[in-house]
Amino acid sequence: MTTVRTTTPRSSHPQTPPYWFDGSVPPWPARLLSHVYAGAVAARAALFRHGVLRSSHPGRPVVVVGNLIAGGSGKTPLVIALVERLREEGWVPGVASRGYGRQDATTPRWVEADTAPELAGDEPLLIAREAVVPVRVDRDRAAAARALVERGCNVVVCDDGLQHYRLKRDIEIEVIDGGRRYGNGLLLPAGPLREPQARRQRCDFHVVNAGSDPVDASAANADARSAAGFGEWQMRLLPGDAQALRGARALPLSAFSGQRVHAVAGIGHPERFFSLLRGQGIAVVPHAFPDHHRYTREDLAFGSDLPVLMTAKDAVKCAPFAGERFYSVPIRTELPEAFWVVLLDRLRECAQGQRI
Repeated sequence: MTTVRTTTPRSSHPQTPPYWFDGSVPPWPARLLSHVYAGAVAARAALFRHGVLRSSHPGRPVVVVGNLIAGGSGKTPLVIALVERLREEGWVPGVASRGYGRQDATTPRWVEADTAPELAGDEPLLIAREAVVPVRVDRDRAAAARALVERGCNVVVCDDGLQHYRLKRDIEIEVIDGGRRYGNGLLLPAGPLREPQARRQRCDFHVVNAGSDPVDASAANADARSAAGFGEWQMRLLPGDAQALRGARALPLSAFSGQRVHAVAGIGHPERFFSLLRGQGIAVVPHAFPDHHRYTREDLAFGSDLPVLMTAKDAVKCAPFAGERFYSVPIRTELPEAFWVVLLDRLRECAQGQRI
């Protein structure tokens, strides 16, 4: 009999503590450190507010896409959709990112489609490949934004920069995981929050990642808001055809319906990917890895010859040692047209104020 194992990854990255989202009481050391963290967050905000720590603006509209909780919420698919829509509307967008998890993180660099993932970071490389847009990685995202403007971009999209106050911004988009929301509502490490939940009031848009769940019928209306709450827009993640990592072959996900597959997800919320596949009638053998995991060939030695389906973010790192039956599952986002109308109107107002 062939043994199929579920991966317990070897990694230095911590897993999400269960008490963040399951309603259990956090341990007292975490609660104590949460108060210390809260003090540090408040002090840092005060330093920026009083000008001790300074912010800078690149002179072109800046749109920041981020979230209040640690871990994934669907920011990268939204960034890709955003820059693609901006280009369709005649803008010249560029993406600024920290490039979390990359080697030599102190060195700013341009990310091209052929940049090594260990130098680019998985998310910036995925954006550069799928959106075909200038991407600059730099720990100082204000410097990255300036570099993009010097390159000719007339709007900067900052990937995961809600807390990076060195970069002044014109529009903030908060992305919320529709299932987990804000967890227990506590700050790190007792809870998932990077900043107090009240911080959301300063964001211009709130996009709720509903995964692949059906959109409420009212969302098709021009003035519709997400059923998740007033002032929130619902975003769906829709899977595309499975793309073979070796060769150009693609298969519809329906080709795997009724089959068992190994599913690989090294993202902030792996269960969302597994649920997406199950929703397509696929029998999933899940292999959850920490976000930004650095894969080795041994990580993918599952002991059976089932097809392997993985997120596009993981595929950029696993391609060098992928087998013949390894596939990437691309994701596209779907948002109400009214969201784009309101966002683009705001962006044009910002541009007029900056006289570009």
